[in-house]
Parts: sequence; structure tokens; C-alpha cells
Amino acid sequence: MSSNPEDARERMIVALDVSDVDEARRLVETIGEEAVFYKIGYQLAFAGGLDLVRELKQAGKKVFLDLKLLDIDNTVQKGVESLRPLGIDMLTIHAYPQAMAAAVRGAAGSPICLLGVTVLTSMDDGDLQEAGYGTIASMLVEQRAGQARAAGMGGIVCSAKEAHQVRRHLGEDMVVVTPGIRPEGSPSDDQKRVVTPAVAIGAGATHLVIGRPITAAADPRGAARDIVAEIARAAR
Repeated sequence: MSSNPEDARERMIVALDVSDVDEARRLVETIGEEAVFYKIGYQLAFAGGLDLVRELKQAGKKVFLDLKLLDIDNTVQKGVESLRPLGIDMLTIHAYPQAMAAAVRGAAGSPICLLGVTVLTSMDDGDLQEAGYGTIASMLVEQRAGQARAAGMGGIVCSAKEAHQVRRHLGEDMVVVTPGIRPEGSPSDDQKRVVTPAVAIGAGATHLVIGRPITAAADPRGAARDIVAEIARAAR
């Protein structure tokens, strides 16, 4: 997968963070052609979302399956192999070296772009300290970015606040997906390391994951259109 999509719509990944497949279908229909890329995470995947993956792919959409796999090597490898028939475009793995290497083996020969999840954007330095990590978020992201490249991953997931600094470890050919995106004036909700779409693109992000600013908007289609326009301006 190209690290720099030409169509600004392909750089915006709409997070379908709902627990009802019918609601997700309505959102996709409402947003229409303003979005071409959708994220399905735990909430929807465990409520029938894997069947929706097939529907979206049949409709010509791209799908980012955000399952953040982490287990023993064999289980991760076999799990990725089991997901291949869905035709997903992106899949997340927690950025532990052994798990990433196993996922790469499981995806071998397929077009799936594997993404190593570095540090969740809902976590800050204090959260990492509480969890027992003897480092800060930016340093851990940097370390895991290098490990993702060494494992043969397609890219990483990180806050846009760290996107620029990880490029020296990733080079220009790997994808950088950034959640925690909030247009100017939007509430941060449960995110802590947030930035605007324009700032994220300027920092080197290739794809932006955006949920509530679109899906909870009074006009989801208009909100998606405005964000795509902002991405296009920032990418010039």
C-alpha cells in the first residue's frame, strides 16, 4: 500500500465505533462517497462486524480491521491467516517484536498492510509509568517504530505528535496511521494526545483515523467532506 495516497479521501479512515451493524450501515450510507476507508474495531467486530467487512469490500470500500492482535507467536500467525480471506486492507498488531514477526509470516503473499500499534493515543507518560514502563511515550513509540520496520511491517499506529520523529526509523515507504484526530474546536473525549487533521498531515501522517467528529456530527457527510478538504489543503 502506498504511503502517500493521491486521493485525500483515502487518507481519512472513518472509525465505525458503534455496536450495531445496522447503525454502521446507516452511517456508511449517510456519508456516501465522501469516505472510501472505514475502520472496524472490537466494538463492531464482536457484534457482527466481520460480515460487514465483506459488504464494504464488495461495495468497493477499503477496510482497516483494528483488532490489535497479541498472543503467542503461533496464535497470532494463524489468526492473521484466518483473516486473509476477508480482503482487509489494514490490520493492527500490538508492536511487540515477536507478535509482529508472527503476523508478517501469517500475511505473507497477501496485500494486507500490517500496522504495529505503538502507544495508544489515550495514554500519556503518566499512564505508561503507572503501567510499569520505565520510559516516556515518545521514546517508546520511537523504539517500537524501529522494531516494526525490522519485522517487515507495513507501518505503525502512533499519535501525530510522534509522527515526525519516527520517520527516521521508518523511511518514506511505510504507512503512519494516526488516531486521536480532532478538528479545531472538537472535544478531545477520551483521547489525550490529539491534533488537528492539518497538523497530523504536516507531521508526516499518511492516514488519519477519525470517529466521533464525523459519526456523531449533526451532518456526518458534511463533516467528512470538510475534513477531506482540510487534508487535501494540508497535503499540497
